[in-house]
Amino acid sequence: MFDALSDKLTATARKLRGYGKIRESNIEEALRDVRLSLLEADVNFRVVKEFIDAVKVRALGAEVLESVSPSQQFIKIVHDELVSVLGGENPGLDLKAKPPVAIMMVGLQGSGKTTTTGKLALRLKKDKRRVYLVPADVQRPAAIEQLKTLAKQIDVDFYPTAPGDKPVKIAKRALKEAELQGYDVVIFDTAGRLAIDEPLMKELVALKEEVDPTEVLFVADSMTGQDAVKTAEKFNQVLDFTGVVLTKMDGDARGGAALSIKHVTGKPIKFAGMGEKLTDLEVFDPQRVANRMLDMGDVVALVERAAEVVDVDDAQRMTQRLMNNQFSLEDFLSQLRTMKKFGSLESMLKMIPGSKQMVKDSADLSAAERELKKTEAIINSMTAAERRDHTLLNGNRRKRIAMGSGTEVSDVNRVVKNYLEMRKMISRVQKMGMGKMMRNLMRGGGGGMPPGFGM
Repeated sequence: MFDALSDKLTATARKLRGYGKIRESNIEEALRDVRLSLLEADVNFRVVKEFIDAVKVRALGAEVLESVSPSQQFIKIVHDELVSVLGGENPGLDLKAKPPVAIMMVGLQGSGKTTTTGKLALRLKKDKRRVYLVPADVQRPAAIEQLKTLAKQIDVDFYPTAPGDKPVKIAKRALKEAELQGYDVVIFDTAGRLAIDEPLMKELVALKEEVDPTEVLFVADSMTGQDAVKTAEKFNQVLDFTGVVLTKMDGDARGGAALSIKHVTGKPIKFAGMGEKLTDLEVFDPQRVANRMLDMGDVVALVERAAEVVDVDDAQRMTQRLMNNQFSLEDFLSQLRTMKKFGSLESMLKMIPGSKQMVKDSADLSAAERELKKTEAIINSMTAAERRDHTLLNGNRRKRIAMGSGTEVSDVNRVVKNYLEMRKMISRVQKMGMGKMMRNLMRGGGGGMPPGFGM
């Protein structure tokens, strides 16, 4: 989402490295570059003006530290102001009311509202809350079916809306049913249009009066830039929503919506859709988003992702097998499958501070992805006995594995060789101790990862 803007902001900071101190004479060019970068990213011009003014005041003020370089000072100031523009701290959902707590999802048709409703329901379910999904969009029977399908996928209950029902009556009956059945949260997927019109807004106002929701979340397609901001402003004037969900944040849009919508509406961005899977809904954290924009990485997100995909017991067992020199091709296959759950190599690397340029310069990431898939196919083509005991892999067996995986014998040989090199490396770690091993790696000595395992 912010790649282009991130490149320009970090390039601007690098220009200040040659100066001994930030002064008005040398900061003007940097501020002009930042201003152009934000405008090119489709950020609202009022937001840009206030942002630049705030950065300039802070950069030239007494709070600038003498002990750090001008580029570091500038990046810190820009980072802090980005966090402020993005909303400061995320207040989260207000779920303290007496259950069932009502949440209304509003927005234009095509913004990803129904899918986001399913994602939010899954997130709340993981938080041990009983969720009830209510399709209140009777204009589109397809929306009712879509939400019904999503409810089945995530195993949450679903109100049986009929296409001819009135939204207010649907809401009244659904809330009564939710109270009788003891649900914690009721999420209403409301109607949308291709554009704002009076009948839509009247329907949503009537529905809000009936539901009295604790949260009204405006779902916006971040790919539409300032159009999303203008639409949010109009929805907010009528509905006074409580927060925003930005969808398609994993896309290649310029990011103007994310940097403008809080300033224009005064309402926080609470969630961000980061992909098509139902698990791809993240809490919007301005601090972490600003980190990503300035190539500071997002280690917290990486750790959270690891907590989701890595089974602690399996990890402990794997560690024990590694230390006992029992690591097999079966174990390596398990690690490959776990790694795939993290997402692409590029998305993982972007969470590591300072890795943006490395990702950008590397032409081999896609090749590395293909090699990992090939390695998985090769190990999958082995029998269980072969995966547990690599010494069984004679010439004939390797030919069979190559044919079964659609690869060459040389590919099979390379996988086995890399696996053996990895075992040797683990053995060296055990013998010299992890501390000595890391010092050796830092000095550029032996003991590095074998070819093909560097990623």
